[in-house]
Amino acid sequence: SITVGPGGAGSGNNYSGYGAQGSDSSISGTGISTITAAGGGYGGNNSGSGAGAASDGGSGGGGSDGPTDASGGAGNTPPTTPSQGNNGGSGTYSDPNYMGGGGGGAGAVGSNATSLAAGNGGAGLEVNIIGGSGNYYAGGGGGVRYNVSGSWGSGGTGGGGNGGSWNATTTSISNNTAGAANTGGGGGAGKEGGDGVIILRYPNSFSTTTTGSLISAVDSTTVAGYKIESFTSGTGTITFS
Repeated sequence: SITVGPGGAGSGNNYSGYGAQGSDSSISGTGISTITAAGGGYGGNNSGSGAGAASDGGSGGGGSDGPTDASGGAGNTPPTTPSQGNNGGSGTYSDPNYMGGGGGGAGAVGSNATSLAAGNGGAGLEVNIIGGSGNYYAGGGGGVRYNVSGSWGSGGTGGGGNGGSWNATTTSISNNTAGAANTGGGGGAGKEGGDGVIILRYPNSFSTTTTGSLISAVDSTTVAGYKIESFTSGTGTITFS
């Protein structure tokens, strides 16, 4: 049984709004251990009581650039062994310059913001089940920059989106980017996270059938002697024969 979790919605570039937690991805079946990858946490917002209350998740959301509670969310929530992700970085509020923290990634924590730089998203993990090298997943989203010439946060390697910027004359964030599709990468400030992916590698001698709403692609040439099947959305079952 396979479920591919969609990425969490963004706040629609609204600096004072919250996004949503990413959804879990999972695989289970007879004779294998059930694996669940928890959706990532959302970043904190800028205004109101408790601004910056980033949420926990597989990796934690980045902390707010607002005046209170700018801590990042906790990663590896719920806890697993080995750890499935890392904490988000904290934001900073130093009038007139506000900076958001970077979201945690599967391979590293999100960076804390400084007075002149928003936090970068934590790096994802390199997982080369599809062959080759340099295939990273689940990088954290970058933090937002406000009112300065310093830098916004860059997305972490593995699909993380860039944080972008806003200032006192605008009501929305610009130059922010979403998490890359089917990497599990976190969205930059205000943007949606990337959908998850479940990748199976199995010997060429097997054939498969699927049921339900699963969408997948089979590449039988990437790794000699094996088929690679990447599930990019949906819920259902896969049967080997």
